[in-house]
Amino acid sequence: MTGDQATMTQGVGAAAARRAPRDVRLAPWRAFVIAHARVRRRLDDDLRVEHGLSLPEYEALLFLAEAADRRLRMSQLADSLILSRSGVTRLVDRLVDDGLVERNQCATDARGAEALLTDAGVDRLRSAARTHLRGIRDYFLDAIEAADLGAIERVLGEVAARNARNAAPAPNCFPDVSSTATTIAIAGTTAARGTSRN
Repeated sequence: MTGDQATMTQGVGAAAARRAPRDVRLAPWRAFVIAHARVRRRLDDDLRVEHGLSLPEYEALLFLAEAADRRLRMSQLADSLILSRSGVTRLVDRLVDDGLVERNQCATDARGAEALLTDAGVDRLRSAARTHLRGIRDYFLDAIEAADLGAIERVLGEVAARNARNAAPAPNCFPDVSSTATTIAIAGTTAARGTSRN
């Protein structure tokens, strides 16, 4: 095949690709991406206006509230929020400045640091949770038929599980601390956490 013929063949192939019908399987993906982005934007807007918190900041407080003794290693928090290490550092810096989180050195690893939810952070989380749960209801749940919720949970759960990172969990900063279960009520929901006893 000559150079001119090869060029012509490539041009015909590209034109055919442009005329090819769109893969209908991409429609659910596009719908998911758009819905996810729009709902998160609305949730973020509400939290910023009513509580001075971004959605990622709210989620950081929630993950800490649900953790044993209300503390997580910075690397664990970054993984939970799906943020880079530098991204979670900047986020925690803002929460520390607001008095909602404390950052401590890990007792068992001099190179590690952990974030600890303060009492002020718990209070802010309780207050903001009402706004967040209202947004979930208004922007997500009210748009879905009750009969469809189970299928959505199952399908998205399978997608999340398939794409989960199988990294080994980071060691606890306080391995000899025993935890007893306690709960904190957050606007009608409960988040389990541990209380340390030395």
